[in-house]
Amino acid sequence: MSRKRLRIGITGGIGSGKSTVCKMFEVLGYPVFYADDEAKRAMTADKDLVANIKLHFGEQAYFENGEINRKLISDIVFHNREKLDLLNSLVHPATLRAYTEWETKQSSAFTFKEAALLFETGTFKLSDYNVLVTAPMELRIKRVMDRDHVSFESVRARMDKQMNDEEKEKLADFIIKNDGITPLIPQVLQFNNHILTLLTADFSGK
Repeated sequence: MSRKRLRIGITGGIGSGKSTVCKMFEVLGYPVFYADDEAKRAMTADKDLVANIKLHFGEQAYFENGEINRKLISDIVFHNREKLDLLNSLVHPATLRAYTEWETKQSSAFTFKEAALLFETGTFKLSDYNVLVTAPMELRIKRVMDRDHVSFESVRARMDKQMNDEEKEKLADFIIKNDGITPLIPQVLQFNNHILTLLTADFSGK
């Protein structure tokens, strides 16, 4: 009998610190697929995706060297929700293909997938369990402003395009608070122990 592998999704709003939590799971020895990083890579490496982006956003969406014109794309989708949804609908299948290929190559008992739009795209349904990383809005805004050197208004505009935490909490199986007060490591270890128990129960047929 082969041992089952549990697929864990990790998400959180911009500035929540979900990548920090993922790095902790990597320290514990678990592989993590970073969907947002893969999406950026696919936008230049996946030929079908590149062709579709050029079709819908114009040849000027890419520079002559093959790199994507991120400023142009950002300016377009920032002011047009339909264009943003269109871009996500183009990028999502390419990212999902990469994730599926990556996941089948893993040998760990658990695999983790970090994705900003885990709930919005419906891919949370592919996970056995989903973790939501939360933080107060004021702290999230400060983190992004410090990290990206952008204005308060631009951060709020990006937040407004994401599902709010209240909606996400209804879909999450586990919540990790990254509020700068509640220690992160004990929460990560608690979840680790939780999924170890689940895997043991599943494997034993309980």
